[in-house]
Amino acid sequence: MQRDPIKLKWLFLGSLITNTGISFIWPLTTIYMHEYLHESLTVAGIVLLINSVFTIIGNYLGGWLFDHWKPYPTILIGIFTATISAGLLIFWHGWPTYAILLIVLGLGNGMVATCINSIATLIRSKQPSYVFNVLYFTSNLGLVFGSLIVGYVLPLGIEYIFTIAFGMFIVFFIMAFLTFRGLDKSKQSVRKGKVLADDNTQTREKLPIALLLLTLFVAWIAYEQWQSNISAYMLHLGMNVKLYSHLWTVNAALIVLVQPFLTHFDDYLLQHLRGRLYTGFAFFCSSFLILIFARQFIWFVLGMTVLTIGEIIAFPAVSTFVNERASFKEKGRYQAMVTIAASAGRAVGPLIGALIIESFSYPILFIFCSVLIAIFTLFFVGSGFKKAQR
Repeated sequence: MQRDPIKLKWLFLGSLITNTGISFIWPLTTIYMHEYLHESLTVAGIVLLINSVFTIIGNYLGGWLFDHWKPYPTILIGIFTATISAGLLIFWHGWPTYAILLIVLGLGNGMVATCINSIATLIRSKQPSYVFNVLYFTSNLGLVFGSLIVGYVLPLGIEYIFTIAFGMFIVFFIMAFLTFRGLDKSKQSVRKGKVLADDNTQTREKLPIALLLLTLFVAWIAYEQWQSNISAYMLHLGMNVKLYSHLWTVNAALIVLVQPFLTHFDDYLLQHLRGRLYTGFAFFCSSFLILIFARQFIWFVLGMTVLTIGEIIAFPAVSTFVNERASFKEKGRYQAMVTIAASAGRAVGPLIGALIIESFSYPILFIFCSVLIAIFTLFFVGSGFKKAQR
C-alpha cells in the first residue's frame, strides 16, 4: 500500500492554523477601514473586491504550480507570502499600506487554500471524501476560534490582532517546512505508478464539473448575502448587531457538531455523491425562501439552520466530485477551479445583493437567490440524467 505524502494530522492541523489566522484579519476589514482609517464603505468594498481578485489569482497560481512544478515549495511560497504580509501589518497598518498588504495576503492565502485541497488528492490511506469532509470541519473550526478570540483582543489594539495572525502563520510555515517534505517525492511516485499506466487519461464528465462549479459560484453569491446585506436587513427590522452575531454562533455550532457525524457515513455518502449535492443545494435554496417571510429573529435562526445544513452537505462534496473525475495530471488545476468558483462568488456577492436591494427590495433579493440556485442545480441534475441515458 502506498504511503501518504504527509501524515493526515499535519494537513488537518495546517488547515486549522491558517484559517484561524485568516479569521483574525478578514472579518475586521470593513470595520477597521471605515471606523479607524475613516475610509468610506465604498472604498472598503473596492478593497475587498480587489483582495478577492488576488485570492482568485492565488488559487489559480497555486493549482498551476502544484501540477506543473512542485507541491512542497509551492505551499511554502504561499504561506511565506501570507506570513510576511501579516508581519508587516503589525507596524504599517495605515492607509493605503493596510489595503496593499491585505491584497498581498489574499494572494498568499489563495495559493495555500488550493494547495491544501490539492494535497488532499494525494492521500491514499483514506477516501478523498473523508479528507475533504475533515478539511471543511477544520477550516470552519479555525474560523470559530479566530472569531471568538478577536473580540477580546481588538480592544487592546489592532497591532495585537496582526501579531497573533503573524504568529499563527509562522507556526504553520515551520510545521509545513518540517512535515510536508514528502510531497514532491510522493507526487512523482504516484505519477510513475498512475500516469504512466494511463498517460492519455483525460478528465471525465467535464460538462457536469462545469455545471457544478457554476452552481457553487451562485451558491456563494447567495451565501455572501448572509455575511453582508442580511445584517443590514436585520437592523432595518429593529434587531441589533448582537442578534446578528448569534446567527454565526448557530452556524459554527452546527458545523462543529454535525460535520463529524457525517464522516461516519462517508462510504454511504460517497456512493450517493450526486444525491448529496442535490440535497445540499436544495437546503441552500430553501433557506432563502424562509427569509422572504422573516420578520422576527426566530425566522432568521431557522433560515441560518437550513443554510448551514445545506453547506455541510454540499460544499465538501464539491471537491470530492471534482477530484473523482479529474485526471491525475490535472487534479491541482481542478481543485483550483473549486476554490476560484467560491472566491469569485464571495467577491461579487455583496455587490450583486446591494444592487438588487437598491433597485427592488430585500424579498426580491431572497427570491433571486432561491431561483438562481434552483436553476443551476437543475442544470447539474440534468447532466446526470444525460449520463445515465448513454
